[in-house]
Parts: sequence; structure tokens; C-alpha cells
Amino acid sequence: MSTVNGLKRLQAITKQLRDPINGCEWDRVQTFTSLKPYTLEETYEVLEAIDQQDMQELKNELGDLLFQIVFYADLADEQKAFNFDDICNAVADKLVRRHPHIFSDNPAAKPNWEQLKQQERNERAQFSILDDIPNSLPALMRAEKIQKRCASVGFDWLALQPVLDKVKEELIEVEQELNKSTLEQGKIEEELGDLIFATVNLARHLKVKSELCAQKANNKFVRRFKQVESLLKQKNLALVDATLEQMEDAWQSVKQLEKSNSEVNKND
Repeated sequence: MSTVNGLKRLQAITKQLRDPINGCEWDRVQTFTSLKPYTLEETYEVLEAIDQQDMQELKNELGDLLFQIVFYADLADEQKAFNFDDICNAVADKLVRRHPHIFSDNPAAKPNWEQLKQQERNERAQFSILDDIPNSLPALMRAEKIQKRCASVGFDWLALQPVLDKVKEELIEVEQELNKSTLEQGKIEEELGDLIFATVNLARHLKVKSELCAQKANNKFVRRFKQVESLLKQKNLALVDATLEQMEDAWQSVKQLEKSNSEVNKND
């Protein structure tokens, strides 16, 4: 089956699911808002399949994500707002507009990305360069996008050391809040937020994606903690019965085992 026929089949199935009489009870009551958590979930499942380098699963998850887009397009079409072709043409127009050196008769017309984006913002009557950064982005991704946008107009450190110094400064301010005789939860949260934002900035300067970095840290912790559970189980200890010292000993054993295995793999 061709790609075009496959897409048309998916669109037809979506419309059938949305049919007010013979459609699926769940699908026909969905809205743009109700679909948001599913879209986010499907996006992360695509990323997980990429991390696992599982091409079969990636194909399936990309299909689930595509279904979300087709579903949104069908909702919009029902409201006479836009349709799937409008979505495709809008992004195609943007790609052509942002690549004049590829799609014009002048191959030397290298694009000025920020000028092109600013022109698009002006056309949308956008006041600030930050206005079109979605609030719904994961916090680390949004912080990085804000910082990159500001850097594009020159509001950025040009060297790494002041970026690192800022992280240290924010950590000190967290410690100062914690050392006060009366703890203020709001101030602690504010200072921790500043520390996280500064850390994202450090990651950006080091060409590290903060969101993916945090995901890897989460996965590493989960992997190690599962091994801690396994070690304790071998000693006939349940987590709820183990002391903190016993859990910490198991944790250090897991770390040491990973380090040893890493050294072995290096020498292979």
C-alpha cells in the first residue's frame, strides 16, 4: 500500500471513528483539550523507541503520533477552521520561506534565521521574541528555548566560566535560604527554580539537551534502584524492612559493579 493511500485510509478511519451516529463513543466526544495528554504521551513514546533503537516500535509509535495529528485536523475540519492539507501546506510554506538558498534561484541567499522568524512574528503582531514559546512545554525544554531565543539577539554570556559561576551563585542562594532560622517555602522554591534555570543554561552552553539529560538521569536511577531491590531480595530483605544503611550499601555495590563492567567493556 502506497504512502498516499495509507494516509487517506487513516483519515477515512478517523472520520468513521468520529461519526456522530456510528462512530466510537470515546473518539466522537474528544476535543482539542482532551487530546492534549495523549499527544504528550505519544510524543514521549516515540522518543523512548528512538532511545531503545527499536525500529519496529518506532514505526508503531510514529503511527500513533500521526493519528493524533490526523485527529486534530479532523476536529478542525469539522469546525471549518482548517484541514490536514492546510497543515501540510503551512509547514511546507514555512520550510520554503526559511530556506531561500535551497528553494530560490539564488543559492547564495543564506538565511538569517532570526530575521526570518522575527518577520513571521511581526506578521502575527507578536510584541516580544518570547511570545510564541508555548507555556505547555516541559519546563526544562521551555527554559532552554527561552535562553536560546534571548541568545539569538545577543543576550547571552560568550564564555563558559560566568555561566558556571552563575550556577554556583544560585546554589549559594539556596543554601542561604536553608540556613535561615525560619524557612520560607516560597523563597526556597524560587531559589531552587533559579538554580535549575541556571543549570539549564550551563547545559545549553555545553551543547547538552537538558530534557534528554534529565531523562537519562531518571533512567539511570531507575536502573540502579531496581538492582538495589534485587540485591536486597537476595538477602531476603524487603525494601520496607531494610535500613537506610543497608539500602545505601546496596546502592554503592551497584555503582561499583557498573563501574567495573564499564572498565571491562572499555578494554574489550
